[in-house]
Amino acid sequence: MTSSEHVDCLVIGAGPAGLAAARELMRAGRRVLVLEQGDAIATSWRTHRPGLRLHTVRHLSGLPGLPIPREYGRYVTSANLVRYLENYAATLGIDVRFGVSVVRVDRADGRAAKPGWVVTTRSGQQYLADTVIMATGYNRHPHIPELAGLRGFRRPHLHVVDYTGGDQFAGQDVLVVGAGNAAAEAATELVAAGARRVRMAVRTTPHIVRRRVGGVPMQSIAILCGLIPVAVADRLAAGLARLTIPDLSARRLARPRPDLYTRVRRDRSVPVHDTGIVRLLQTGVVAPVAAVVGFTPDAVRLADGAIIEPDVVVFATGYRRGLDSLLGGLGLLDIRGEPAHRSGARAARGFYFTGFTVSATGALRQMAGDARRIARQERRRDRAVFSAVSLG
Repeated sequence: MTSSEHVDCLVIGAGPAGLAAARELMRAGRRVLVLEQGDAIATSWRTHRPGLRLHTVRHLSGLPGLPIPREYGRYVTSANLVRYLENYAATLGIDVRFGVSVVRVDRADGRAAKPGWVVTTRSGQQYLADTVIMATGYNRHPHIPELAGLRGFRRPHLHVVDYTGGDQFAGQDVLVVGAGNAAAEAATELVAAGARRVRMAVRTTPHIVRRRVGGVPMQSIAILCGLIPVAVADRLAAGLARLTIPDLSARRLARPRPDLYTRVRRDRSVPVHDTGIVRLLQTGVVAPVAAVVGFTPDAVRLADGAIIEPDVVVFATGYRRGLDSLLGGLGLLDIRGEPAHRSGARAARGFYFTGFTVSATGALRQMAGDARRIARQERRRDRAVFSAVSLG
């Protein structure tokens, strides 16, 4: 028999986006319950390889109400971020219910005293909520493209989420598929751990930026560029790149088009932060190759017609949100299955997304801003309801 529980605000996901939203809604006077399918805070962050660090600086990455401790350093490791988020939930008294997997969200349609939402879990438990915050995460399901012949490829291949560090493939010939931050960091670690050969299959030339320019964090520069028109920001970023990033054309990696901020908005593609990859590309230690178009049982076919035979293939090809099964039919998603409304904005009465915006100014900073916007909108809604009741 299905049981139900009435809640005020329900946040789905106990990662940084969900915790920040919960805290801001609590400050707005709302009663908040967070549902987390894992058995601990920030489950997805716990799966990252030990050496992973934030690309954003500590003092610009804290969530509302609690700064990240200074002793965690300028660029926080994933392990320390998990510690911070655990402390965040405990210190601010956020109510998190673990081991609860949400399978469906529907409109209440008369099943509650006022308009709201019905959230159904795998166990059959239902929650009737006035407000729902979808914070399941941008990197929810690892994605490997369906390339011709991949299913018959006999050599080891895996998604970067299952990559545990360079030591895993020491002494081997490794092909990294992708040219984003995950690919660049994996390639850098593989070289440091003694991989015999490292190549990166590049479909679109990435923008590469230094972490700091003249002592100023690139994140601060990106924040300033966010205040000017995108076309102007693109030109400024291109000029800065010419001054700080060497021309890698001789290494088969031509300069990208001057469209860094356009790509962030249009393609949700952030620049690669240099953690050592520029030097490795410049010296030829990491070799870019053409995009992968297919596989034979023991080889990889590239877009330029080349055939290579790496010992192992690591796919750094991104993630999918997995929202269709949860929200299909509600009109809240676009044709790609992505949120149809930007994070922090009201998607429907009492429904918000958070943590789904790709930003050049830092994901955690964006999540903090999303949380504050959600709380402001809910305060306005509460005042409107109160005024209506008083006038009635």
